[in-house]
Amino acid sequence: MRRVLLLGLLFVGTAQATDADDLAAALKKARQWTARGQVEVSVFFPPRTTPTRTTNALPAVPFRPALLARNFTVTRGDSEAVAGRPSTRFDLTPKQGAAARWSLWIDREWNVPLAFEERMPDGTLARRAAFLKVNGALARVPVQAVPPVVGLSAVLKAALPGLRLPAGFTPVAAKARAEGQGGTEITLSDGVNVLALIVAPRNVRPAVGVASVRVAGSGGVRFVWLVGNLPDAALKTALANVRQVDEAGLGTFAAPVDAGR
Repeated sequence: MRRVLLLGLLFVGTAQATDADDLAAALKKARQWTARGQVEVSVFFPPRTTPTRTTNALPAVPFRPALLARNFTVTRGDSEAVAGRPSTRFDLTPKQGAAARWSLWIDREWNVPLAFEERMPDGTLARRAAFLKVNGALARVPVQAVPPVVGLSAVLKAALPGLRLPAGFTPVAAKARAEGQGGTEITLSDGVNVLALIVAPRNVRPAVGVASVRVAGSGGVRFVWLVGNLPDAALKTALANVRQVDEAGLGTFAAPVDAGR
């Protein structure tokens, strides 16, 4: 009887991890294979004159399964059809903070995404992309090298004392801004949502999803921006105690911009 009970508990523990594990497997495969066809993409945040367009593949979303598992509760939803193909919906709900929540539709045969939605904390649709038609076979995804970021968190903390990263977000990449703009851009991620933290010689125009502060730098006045799909209060809180910046250490991680892009 005791052995049966232990096996039952083991089964329950495994079942609780299945949804996150299954989604992680699909996202891992999507790094090498993708569906092609006709995709309708609608972007409502930031607002734009023409929010909807069509393309031949889902827009790239930089999913990071390890961070995603740490910061989101993953729940398997209903089986639904996307472009006539059986799919399973996975819902991603933030465990803390005010980050956007997501839903992904995974093809049940190919095990790659066929659609996704991003919704603001209040439920407002920010972005949706879904296949309308799908080709008969998957296509290879070009391999992209991911630069190492070991130590970036410590360097960022030293460069911007007083910075309070929003709940769940961590720095995952840095690059020098384009020639003529100056400064450095650091990418912050919680596994799916992305924020841009920018140190620049000039300020940014006020807008929804943008916070900025004026700080002292070694070369004079600098500005720090935080841009992304978070409530304005969360963006401003992150920068509220930043008074100065030391960019020297960030140069180690700031890969130069590809001039050919």
